[in-house]
Amino acid sequence: MANDDASVLASVGPRLRELRRKRGSTLAELARSTGISVSTLSRLESGERRPTLELLLPLARAHQVPLDELVGAPQVGDPRVRFKPIEQYGATIVPLSHNPGGPQAFKMVIGPGRSEPDPRRHEGYEWLYVLSGKLRLVLAEHDVVLKAGEAAEFDTRLPHWFGSTGEAPVEVLSLFGPQGERMHVRARPRAAEPDG
Repeated sequence: MANDDASVLASVGPRLRELRRKRGSTLAELARSTGISVSTLSRLESGERRPTLELLLPLARAHQVPLDELVGAPQVGDPRVRFKPIEQYGATIVPLSHNPGGPQAFKMVIGPGRSEPDPRRHEGYEWLYVLSGKLRLVLAEHDVVLKAGEAAEFDTRLPHWFGSTGEAPVEVLSLFGPQGERMHVRARPRAAEPDG
């Protein structure tokens, strides 16, 4: 651990010099804006002077960078997934992944006022898991109700539709394969055109 600390402290000087040069500032200009003497700044940049918090805070302000950047602390990214919800057909759809061409994950909250079943089909394979409420799933000749904790999986080339049973909203996790993101196509064949 001590070696890591020494290595971090040793890298501060070159980092300070690089920041100052990128800004096109001289040691004298930096001394005026920070109140730190030119000789102290020079020794900090060359590594002859150990950086302290009292010296680094005014330098961070002068360079307009976070203190973490001066000491080379690793960046900690925000682990939250931030996808924008989509309101569509009486449902709120929240993308949970962004993997074009790969599996897709969604959380859906489907309101009780969703329309009558209108089965459609598309390429892919889908997996549904009910988080809360009751989900009505119409799949080919099947018409089933799934409760919280139940799951269903099916080939989306079969005509399918799902929504709330009408009693209350239903929350669902949906996963589907690479072809699942394609546009739905009506399952019912069009009426035959009369012969000409």
